[in-house]
Amino acid sequence: MTAIAAVPTAADGVAEMLRRAQSGDHDAFAALVEEHEAMVFSIALRFFNDRARAEELAQEVFLQLYRSLEDIESDAHLLFWLRQVTSRRCIDASRRVRLRAVSLDDVGELATASEQRDHLFDRRLRQHIASLPELQRVVLTLRYQEDLDPADICRLVGKPVNTVKSILQRALQSLRNKLGDS
Repeated sequence: MTAIAAVPTAADGVAEMLRRAQSGDHDAFAALVEEHEAMVFSIALRFFNDRARAEELAQEVFLQLYRSLEDIESDAHLLFWLRQVTSRRCIDASRRVRLRAVSLDDVGELATASEQRDHLFDRRLRQHIASLPELQRVVLTLRYQEDLDPADICRLVGKPVNTVKSILQRALQSLRNKLGDS
C-alpha cells in the first residue's frame, strides 16, 4: 500500500508553507514572502508615504522573518508577527530620520473602486496623516487599512487597549481639525 501525500488546501496552505520553510525549504519561504509582501509593503507605504522606504523596510522585515522562522508557531502567529515587526520598524525608522522630506508625487495611485474620488482631498489627507506623530500613524494604519480592532492593535503596539482607543481618537480629531482648516 503506497502513501499518498496530502495536497494542502487554501486553509492550510500557509501553515504548510511555514512548516516547509522552517525545515529549510527556500521555495516555501519565497512563497511565504509572496503571500504576505503586499500587506507588509502596504503598512510601510501608508506610514512613510514613500515607495522606496517602504520597499526597503519590507525587505528588512522579511530578512528578520528568515532569521526568526523557528520562533513562529503558526500561520496566525506569522501574521501577527509580521504586522508587529512592520509597525515597530516603521516607528524605529522614522525616529532615526526625523526630518526627511517625502514627495507625494513619488507615491503612485492605488487601485480603487470605479467610484469617483477627490484626488486633491486624498493628497491633503495623506499629507495630514504623514504629519501625525508616529504612533498615531501606526494605529490609524492598523485600524483602517488592516481593519484590526483596538484589542488586536494593543497587542501589536504594546499599549493598553484604552490607550490605543485614545490614540486613535486623538489622531482622528487631529485629522478633522486639519481638514477643517484646509
